[in-house]
Amino acid sequence: MPNIENHVDEFLTHLRVNQNYSEHTLESYGLDLRQFIEFLTAKNYSDMEALNYLVFRSYLADLKANNLARTTIARKLSCLRSFFKFLCRQGYLAQNPLLSVATPKRERKLPEFLYLEELNQLLSLPDGNTPLGIRDQAILELFYSSGLRLQEVVNLQVANLDMSRGYVKVFGKGSKERIVPLGGAARRSIERYLNEVRPQLIAKNGKETKALFLNYQGTRLSGRSIQRLFSKYIKQLALDRKISPHTLRHTFATHLLENGADLRVVQELLGHVDLSSTQIYTHLTKERIRAVYLKSHPRA
Repeated sequence: MPNIENHVDEFLTHLRVNQNYSEHTLESYGLDLRQFIEFLTAKNYSDMEALNYLVFRSYLADLKANNLARTTIARKLSCLRSFFKFLCRQGYLAQNPLLSVATPKRERKLPEFLYLEELNQLLSLPDGNTPLGIRDQAILELFYSSGLRLQEVVNLQVANLDMSRGYVKVFGKGSKERIVPLGGAARRSIERYLNEVRPQLIAKNGKETKALFLNYQGTRLSGRSIQRLFSKYIKQLALDRKISPHTLRHTFATHLLENGADLRVVQELLGHVDLSSTQIYTHLTKERIRAVYLKSHPRA
């Protein structure tokens, strides 16, 4: 399908320049589009104008046959909708073949979170007597205190911190800026890291950097490195559940709502555009309340 492939890079450039999409999202869109093109090639579809809703339904059926989750299929379809809308707007297609294709209903799985006892155990694991242990402590405390996404933590600069007033400036999805408060424990851990550890790490590299969290070589800590250090501590906890850095974001939201925080305040802190993205945490707290009731009430 060379006539479609010729427009993929143009579409991704449009998203980068005009829509401020993150590199991570652009990479995912690129993979999704290439997968669709491979499907078309395998099925011998060679004319872009000949694509109709039956082709897309066949593609969705193929994804389902490969046991992909509904959320994954919905994401891939959303990518195709954006792409074909772009093709029509640019005049490459006369009609959008996806207009009559319905999006599969998404499964609403409750997000995984840590109970307060589990969280406290996790936060106590880094060795406060070593430089990297002090750094890891600051990272874990920041995740729980602010509810930031992994990439948001990776991208943080020292200049984003306002330690005197206890705030951090975050650039989230679509480069949207928000201000998130820092709790006392996070502020103390970050200040110790800034004063005792970060200068040592910079000295190893010999070059100044704006990045907040650094690796042992004195350069910006990557998302993969944060995931690795997180996995190390989770193994020490010996939990039988799948826990990731994003779990602390879920934990942050869940604990706030459990303790009476307003839903729209939590939405603002998380950087959610749609309130429905935040409302899933209310379902989570209701499920937990019911579980406690069934366990505790004598006649439940």
